[in-house]
Amino acid sequence: MKKKTSTKLIRGGINRTNFSETSEPLFLTSGFVYKTAQEAEKAFKEEKKRFLYSRFGNPTVEILQKKLALIEEAESCWLTSTGMSALFSIFMSYLKNGDRVVSARALFGSCHHIVTKILPRFGIEVELVDGTNLNQWELALKKKTNLVFFETPSNPCLDLVDIKEVSKLAHKSGALVVVDNVFATPILQKPLNYGADVVMYSATKHFDGHGRVLGGAILGSHSFCENIIKPFIRNTGPSISPFNAWVLLKGIETLELRIKQQTKSAKEIISFLEKNKNIKKIYYPTLKKSKQIKIAKQQMLDGGTIIAFEIKASKKNEKKKSFEFLNKLKLIDISNNLGDSKTLITHPYTTTHHKLEQKEKMSLRITENLIRLSVGLEDVTDIISDIDNALKKSNKII
Repeated sequence: MKKKTSTKLIRGGINRTNFSETSEPLFLTSGFVYKTAQEAEKAFKEEKKRFLYSRFGNPTVEILQKKLALIEEAESCWLTSTGMSALFSIFMSYLKNGDRVVSARALFGSCHHIVTKILPRFGIEVELVDGTNLNQWELALKKKTNLVFFETPSNPCLDLVDIKEVSKLAHKSGALVVVDNVFATPILQKPLNYGADVVMYSATKHFDGHGRVLGGAILGSHSFCENIIKPFIRNTGPSISPFNAWVLLKGIETLELRIKQQTKSAKEIISFLEKNKNIKKIYYPTLKKSKQIKIAKQQMLDGGTIIAFEIKASKKNEKKKSFEFLNKLKLIDISNNLGDSKTLITHPYTTTHHKLEQKEKMSLRITENLIRLSVGLEDVTDIISDIDNALKKSNKII
């Protein structure tokens, strides 16, 4: 019987020890012992399947990997120390000097830095395109390409990329398609089902959901994970700690419940913002006025937990009014994290995307009056009241 996602989140990957524990066990160990030298030799030759060293693999980590693969409907999963180490591991294990990458321009600041600053140092050609424009993808992919990368929805303005169509174009060009699915999570979107080859996550965000630990995840075919990712992680060491994996195991048990409630609250907050005279523009995948609502409905089950919006202000006072608004909030925390049970808010222009050049910021609509809101689990009326009061108190700045 095919189990539903909510059941997989609770029951998937469980491997109980002889103690028959209810909760997944935490194997807080760096190494493992062998009964004989012959057993150790066979283990290192991979003639016998067993754990060798926690950088290579760990029982707690393996439980989480199996669970995430079930949820994502992927053949395999490898965990890393952070979301950024997941992305860097994909790039460095798969690409080589002379290869070519085509990426959507709308990326998280650190992702943008890797793509535009680090990859070229290794002799890798990079071309950026408007991820929402299929014509730009088609033109860029006429030239043989090795890897295609994009976020959908993107950080921070929630641009959507048509996963199915871009994957078709990419595969014609011989490219591996890698999707950052952090904002949507596997609860609202499964890129592999639309033609993507690899999905990556910062597990730090919604998977944990409580702002406790760092982690990353790479999901794809058994062949890709076993032959490309596994040797790289084992030998270079961006491994997740067993403790962090155990914390994440506890976090994802409530992932679906949290995503559904936070998405519901996000929509109520949007209804308030749409009527507020201090708000200039709202970015959200399923807005009725959105040009991308058709794509959102095709590949997403709902709009998600993140909202971006612009505050009305004169050009010279955009940053000043945004800061005033943020500083007047009493309940919502200013933080560059997201996907937390607590509602968090940030100013992308001066935080997550501050290293981008001004021209690049403007092309991505990252203006000084742009705010990114990660909706938490507080009572939505309290969240709205806090936003409302802060907007009123900052309204004296024109």
